[in-house]
Amino acid sequence: MRISIIGTGYVGTVTGTCFAHLGNEVICVDVDPKRVEMINKGIPPIYEEGLEELLKEHAGKNLRATLDYDDAIENSDISFICVPTPSDENGKIDLRFIREASKSIGERIKNKDSYHVVVVKSTVVPETTSKVATPVLEEYSGKKAGKEFGVGMNPEFLREGKAVYDFQNPDRIVIGADDKKAESIIRSLYSAYNCPIITTDTRTAEMIKYVSNSFLATKISFSNEVGNICKRLGIDTYKVMEAVGLDARISPHFLRSGLGFGGSCFPKDVKALIGKASEVDYEPILLKTVLKVNDDQPSRLIQLLKKHIPELNGKKIAVLGLAFKNDTDDIRESRAIPVIGTLLAEGVDVSAYDPMAAEHMKRVFPNVKYHRTAGDALEGVDACIIATEWSEFEKLNGDFSRMKGRIVIDGRKVVNPEDKGIIYEGLCW
Repeated sequence: MRISIIGTGYVGTVTGTCFAHLGNEVICVDVDPKRVEMINKGIPPIYEEGLEELLKEHAGKNLRATLDYDDAIENSDISFICVPTPSDENGKIDLRFIREASKSIGERIKNKDSYHVVVVKSTVVPETTSKVATPVLEEYSGKKAGKEFGVGMNPEFLREGKAVYDFQNPDRIVIGADDKKAESIIRSLYSAYNCPIITTDTRTAEMIKYVSNSFLATKISFSNEVGNICKRLGIDTYKVMEAVGLDARISPHFLRSGLGFGGSCFPKDVKALIGKASEVDYEPILLKTVLKVNDDQPSRLIQLLKKHIPELNGKKIAVLGLAFKNDTDDIRESRAIPVIGTLLAEGVDVSAYDPMAAEHMKRVFPNVKYHRTAGDALEGVDACIIATEWSEFEKLNGDFSRMKGRIVIDGRKVVNPEDKGIIYEGLCW
């Protein structure tokens, strides 16, 4: 099938490349000339495991990028809107880019004789597709949705760092459409998959995405709250969750106590669902608590540090791990950000390292000293904080000898606490 992808960020680039790998003709559209040039050269504008190899395989063949909406819409039968949907401090979602993309597509399908399907893949609150995207498409195309063109909603369930794998090995596919023809066309794109395919209306598809992310965030905050209690009782929370996770009704996933969740999805999506709930006059107490527990974890880590170093002013502290999680360079909502911000406010000389995310964090904290290795970051420091679960941090024991004070505050349970050369504190254990 001929597909156009509107937006070449994280979701758009992975979606377009993986659809091309399935044998489709794909055109990616973006307003950033640099991104367009990179994709056409087979260079991914984001880091994702396995993405570079796939993009090199298909760029210039059955995948290309352009700045030209006319070209993309004219030469495709189905368009996926993959633009950002940020939210403000109150959780209200910003749909400006959804409106702009819908307007641009509508203007182009106005003169098309063939039936064109528009699919919202961006994460949007329930009713966005039907009450925002569809009316804009109808206004600028002069056509009627469900008759002269189709509209659908196809949420993504991609983990950063494993997005290509997740696209190729989904545990379910959700297709929302308000007319059968659009549903059938979208479904045909996934004919090669054997996983369950859930078909529903667009509002329900939108809600499924938010509920999935909010539930996973809830599991994390629940695990952290249990971990905070276990630490005070001298109980190994990881042993507790190991047993709890064996219950088939619960599963062991997302039960690791620690510094909390970050990234582009969980914090934003929970806030957006809270915001949507308030619009329908409902107080989502549990979801608000999920965010509060998460927001409190970095300050709990600093409190543990102060137990060993009551006066932080003038001290040198290493922060290892800057990305919001391992295997990505993404620092959005990283728990390292409030940790570093607090340390700087306390007058600390921060020494930082991350195998992939340092360049991004430099834009947030340009005055922090960034190092090329974890060992260099530990040189002469009074204490060390582990903020991201990079596997290389499991092998740091020898490097701790370079520290002035061998205090290790572990926010991710990656360091071996049996190392006799360090004073070890786990955040929740």
